[in-house]
Amino acid sequence: MKKEEHPEVDRLVELLKEVHTCMLITHERFNGELAGRPMGITKVEPDGTMWFFAKVMSQKVEELEHDEQVSVVIIDEKKNIYLMIHGKGDISYDKEKMKELWNPTMKAWFPEGLDDPDMVLIKIIPTEAKYWESSSSKMVVLFNMVKAAVTGKEYDEGSMGKINL
Repeated sequence: MKKEEHPEVDRLVELLKEVHTCMLITHERFNGELAGRPMGITKVEPDGTMWFFAKVMSQKVEELEHDEQVSVVIIDEKKNIYLMIHGKGDISYDKEKMKELWNPTMKAWFPEGLDDPDMVLIKIIPTEAKYWESSSSKMVVLFNMVKAAVTGKEYDEGSMGKINL
């Protein structure tokens, strides 16, 4: 059976390659304001689904239980990639998935390991992503900004786009 081609999903997964940290943004339960916190990305699936470990009693889990709409913000200055991903968040208690995704560094947050009763997974299914990227190094970007300022021509920031999933 031939693998279905999904160039937009493939593009998102490629942009997320080697990215380990993001800001996960949820809506506060009582006032609806945005709440963000840094999170380690445990895994990005080939379909773009993102996985995170979390504590069941955390504010982010409580917020996701009341409003599944989330955003994930990624800034990778080394590769000059910037992403804003919108999607739906879900809480998973799937022990087999936890076992699959587990790595020893998670013991810092979950000292009881896979038996920790306070451990859940957050599953983010992206619905849209906006990205900005520049293939140039920081020095080239700086040079081109100075060049634009000196010549009076607008700076070319690189490519940007929208991925609908």
